[in-house]
Amino acid sequence: MKLSRILSNQNGVSRQQAIRTIAAGQVYVDGEVCTDAAREVSRFESVVVGDQVIQRAVAAHYLMLNKPAGYLSATKDKTHPTVMELVPGELRPHLHIAGRLDRASTGLLIMTNDGNWSRRLTEPAVKIPKVYRVKTLQPISKETEQRFAEGIWFSWEGLTTSPAAIEQLAPCEARVTIFEGRYHQVKRMFHAVGNRVTSLHRERIGGITLPAQLPQGAYQSLTPAQVASVRRR
Repeated sequence: MKLSRILSNQNGVSRQQAIRTIAAGQVYVDGEVCTDAAREVSRFESVVVGDQVIQRAVAAHYLMLNKPAGYLSATKDKTHPTVMELVPGELRPHLHIAGRLDRASTGLLIMTNDGNWSRRLTEPAVKIPKVYRVKTLQPISKETEQRFAEGIWFSWEGLTTSPAAIEQLAPCEARVTIFEGRYHQVKRMFHAVGNRVTSLHRERIGGITLPAQLPQGAYQSLTPAQVASVRRR
């Protein structure tokens, strides 16, 4: 929301009065003077005029979880345990999941209460690389690498996936990098070339890598640099 609107909404003054107050250098955003009435201010920033707090900052949460198999990427479910059960109860009502994994898949899962940030992380048009360690039922052929590089046609969405990369690790194991993150994308891509994924583990999203020492079911906060890496894209 624009700074001038926050002042006029919360402080009982007209928009023009708010603009004049801002121009006079009487408004502080996160402790710094702001004279730009059109500045977009998030709910994670405080706004103060004199000794009056107009908006209190909401604490922003950016978490990475090492998802175990068997947990749903959902806020609640009547049948299966969900990943929300792996974080403190006081945080659960505020968090949403950015980039889901299906119940059988494991690895990097992001939870946050910053919707604008998570949209950049998951929006296919932003082309953030997502890296998976994949095991398959059949050996991975050279044709698979070529088909993935060309893109796979998804009839349900009526589109061809962006080019994906395969790093062969073993006859039935590879590291796969995609740039969209569509519904069950990696599994559907392998299915399209006549193979089947038996194990899927997400290792990285953009500049956010799952630490090898983070146990399954455990979580930790992202670093400021990791959060900023998404905003820069």
